[in-house]
Amino acid sequence: MSQQDIRSAQRPEPDQAMVDIANYVTDYYIGSSEAYTTARYMLLDSLACAMLAMRHPECVKHLGPIVPGAGLPGGARVPGTSFELDPVQAAYNIGVQVRWLDFNDTWLEAEWAHPSDNLGAILAVADYLSRKAEREHGKPVTVRDVLTAAIKAHEIQGSYAQLNSFNRVGLDHVLLVRLASTAVATHLLGGGKEEIISAVSNSWADGGALRTYRHAPNAGPRKGWAAGDACRRAVTHALNAVKGVVGYPSVLTAKTWGFYDVLFGGKPFEFDRPFGSHVMENVLFKTSHPAEFHGQTAVECAMQLHPRVAGKLDQVDRIVVETQEAALRIIDKTGPLANPADRDHCLQYMVAVPLLFGRLGAEDYSDAVAADPRIDALRARMQVRENPAFTRDYADPEKRSVGNSVEVFFKDGTSAGKVSIDLPIGHRERRGEGIPALLQKFESAARGQLPGRKVEQILALTGDTSRFEATPIHRFVDLFTL
Repeated sequence: MSQQDIRSAQRPEPDQAMVDIANYVTDYYIGSSEAYTTARYMLLDSLACAMLAMRHPECVKHLGPIVPGAGLPGGARVPGTSFELDPVQAAYNIGVQVRWLDFNDTWLEAEWAHPSDNLGAILAVADYLSRKAEREHGKPVTVRDVLTAAIKAHEIQGSYAQLNSFNRVGLDHVLLVRLASTAVATHLLGGGKEEIISAVSNSWADGGALRTYRHAPNAGPRKGWAAGDACRRAVTHALNAVKGVVGYPSVLTAKTWGFYDVLFGGKPFEFDRPFGSHVMENVLFKTSHPAEFHGQTAVECAMQLHPRVAGKLDQVDRIVVETQEAALRIIDKTGPLANPADRDHCLQYMVAVPLLFGRLGAEDYSDAVAADPRIDALRARMQVRENPAFTRDYADPEKRSVGNSVEVFFKDGTSAGKVSIDLPIGHRERRGEGIPALLQKFESAARGQLPGRKVEQILALTGDTSRFEATPIHRFVDLFTL
């Protein structure tokens, strides 16, 4: 491009990537019953995560209005609380709840993502609009509407993650939460294609957060509220767009100043298929263990080995863990671990705890549990290495495996036996055993936070698919409030 071209003030047509999102959000009809079924489970799973997070003071301190007294009577409700907030702050609250324990759904491709993070923005906006409609004698937003928005948000975030690695340039995946949530929230608020393009362009203009807070030596609790922050920003962009705030049509492709040149090495985004409902249908659930997903099957392996090892801890010589290349980059850690957020992203810690105790729950990342010297003693005996077959099958879109193996060797030269698992329980191919575990997680989480009367109402409603999907979303959310 010439210097004259660079200086030209003529407004170009919007970047095609943004047009494609706007066309998809406004025009695409979702005809997949599997996508809606999976989306219902996703909604329940995300609310389970939110209820479980309420047991953790470090999460709860993020909740409520941005400053004391800045609530909004009649606004969006925050599950598990009595807060009524504007949709921007409600999006932050719900996003924090869903993500705090690293227990919600996952999508693993060139970029790693948690698509249900978008529920923070979707649920806050939908709840706010539905309550407003009821006051004004309009049409409420239904659970089915929320599921539709969620399927599309999953698809946008997951499709961008498939071939485009933001982590390779040091950017955190929550920029895709901001992108997807901005698009669907704008549509929920009544915005058309022009408004969606405007809002999405402003989302890209925000750039991206550094993912240093997910990695040693800076791993910390910001990874628990980063998605909520992205949801909050997304709703701000959506509200601005429907008020007529202008966008930036070549925010991606502009020479020198656009996203591609500034933050993505000059490369355009790549895609291998058009938007549909593929991501929701194939999303990975965490049904049993709150831990970084690349290590989920390693936890399952360790759980199987626990009975063979627990009585012989003093005889352990070494532990060999084989994993995928991605796990080596994210969760292979040695040395002291500073906090719970550091521990739930440490493969060695995630293996040591179930070997010792036959469990791995959110409480196992606490300082009290981590103080047990046997955990670090086992970590010190671990050898973590790549298994090329795991890496290959992880990258195969037809398999989507997340393989790990664990083998414990004793000082006498014997082994407890090698346990290898390719597909975690939350995988699409293991839905038969995964969904019952997900529903148990949901019921247990609800009973731990809500009055029994409300829990019985929730279970009766969610067990009747037709009635559930037709329910105004604010009526459903009311069942989760205190």
